[in-house]
Order: sequence, then structure tokens, then C-alpha cells
Amino acid sequence: MSQPREIAPGATYLVTRRVLRRHLLFRPDAAINQLMVYVLAVSARRYGVEVHALCMMSTHLHLVVTDVHGVLPRFLQFFHRIVALGTKVLRKWEGPVWDHEATSVVRLLTQAAVVEKIAYVLANPVAAGLVRHARDWPGAKADVDEIGRGMLHAARPSVYLDPTNPQWVEEATLPLALPPAIEQDNAEGFRHQVAAELERQEREAHAQVERQGLGFLGAEQASKVSPYERATSFEGLRERNPTFAVGRDQGDARRNAAAAVRAFRASYRAALERWRAGVRSALFPAGTWWMCKFHGASVNDVVLAV
Repeated sequence: MSQPREIAPGATYLVTRRVLRRHLLFRPDAAINQLMVYVLAVSARRYGVEVHALCMMSTHLHLVVTDVHGVLPRFLQFFHRIVALGTKVLRKWEGPVWDHEATSVVRLLTQAAVVEKIAYVLANPVAAGLVRHARDWPGAKADVDEIGRGMLHAARPSVYLDPTNPQWVEEATLPLALPPAIEQDNAEGFRHQVAAELERQEREAHAQVERQGLGFLGAEQASKVSPYERATSFEGLRERNPTFAVGRDQGDARRNAAAAVRAFRASYRAALERWRAGVRSALFPAGTWWMCKFHGASVNDVVLAV
């Protein structure tokens, strides 16, 4: 059984979802890029989610988003479902698209964490040895300069989506929003921070590739591989799956965040025990999602400090 997770309105997250068995189904090309941007734009608008960064790798997808209204599970369910169904048609693929592992959702609790994770998302193709610089990746992505002022546009894909259904607009626009803690007059400074962190991560990736005696595949070759092949590089299994990040050199922030997670889980389990004993007046901690939405449980208005 998975651990209970707090779903808090206004929280910012790094979200990662992987393709089944590391197949290259998201191998970059015009059609899959169009599908990804279009569905993300429609899903974000439908649920009021703000998108700050994205990078579609051939085997997985990274997003950094802010869940303005506290509906992240609904957003992910809708978004992942439509992407999967569209991909199945595009790639003529039978069976599941997404890996059976749960989506990785990491709450970003400080500005340092937001900067580091946005840079991590954008640097992913470099770290994977695919392109020398993040800007060269041909898959659906955001560029640093677009954060807070850019938009991605995509026409409605010709596959799967019914053009007579009004929810599938002819063209969808995805604003790349500033994270909520960043004021507009500080936007340029924030972009400089992300750019500097991205450059640092790219340098680390270059050094790693050099130590291994390898080279970068290149955007053209990355776009030519078969989407039905599987990635063959080593990837550790059942590694630690964090639920929050605070960034480097953040003092007591990590310790305080871990304590808050433990307090939320303890409060949730205590309420769940009472509920299972038939006490329907049991109060679950603020941020409880499943029990409230599907069982009508009540929530304590007191929010546990993070």
C-alpha cells in the first residue's frame, strides 16, 4: 500500500512518468511533440494547473507544475490517459503506454528546489548523453528564456481526438508560468538563476560523458531511432523515491520538511484507524485527497507546518 500524500492547493511539484519497460515511444518527432503539448495545454487549462517547465524524453516525461486548486490527482489522471490513448494511435501500439510504477511526484518546498529541478528537467537530454546542450533537444520542451513570458502552441492532433467535441479546441496554447513565489519584477533574476544551474548541470554531464569515453548521440540521430526499441543504458531499480525536495545548502529545511511528512502520515493513519472502526466523524489532516473525494471523510482545517 502506498504512503498517503498531502495534496495542498498552491504546491509546486516535479512530476515524472515513465514509459512501459523503457520503450522509446516518445522518440521526438513532429506528431508526438504536437500531441504532448496539445494535451498538456488542454489538461492544464481544464484543471487550473500552471506549467513552469517540461521535457519529453523518449522514455519518460518530466514536468514542473503548480497545483493552484489542489486537484493534482485529477489533472494527472486526465493528462496521462489522453497522452496514452493518443500515443497508442500514433505509434500503432497495443497494450499499456505508461510504466506500472506510480508517477513520481516531488513537492518543491523552496525556491532553491524549484531552480534546481527546473534545471534538472531541462538538462535531462544532456545528462542522458543525447545532446550537448539542452536547447538542442528536438522533443517537446521549455527553454529557460520562455519561463514566465513564453507560450507553446499546438494544433489539435488529427488522431484520436474528436474534432466535434468542444473540449478539443482547434489550437491550444500553453503559457509557461513563473513559479508562484517569483514576482514579475524578479522574473529576469529567476531565469538567470535557472540558466546558471542549467549550465552547471550541463558541465557535470559533459564531464561524465568524457570520463566514460563516450560522445553525444546528437539530435538528428535521436530522432531516427525506432520508437519500438528499448533503452539499454543502466538504470537502477527500486531506488529511493523522494516526496519532497528543498535544494542544496538549505539548513534545517530538509529536517523540518521530513518532520512535517511524518506528522501528516501519523495523523492520517490515526484517522484511518478510527474510520475503519466505524467512526465516521474521524478528522483527517488537511491535504487528504482520496478519503475526502471518494468516501466523504472530513478534514481538519489546521494545516501541518512544512
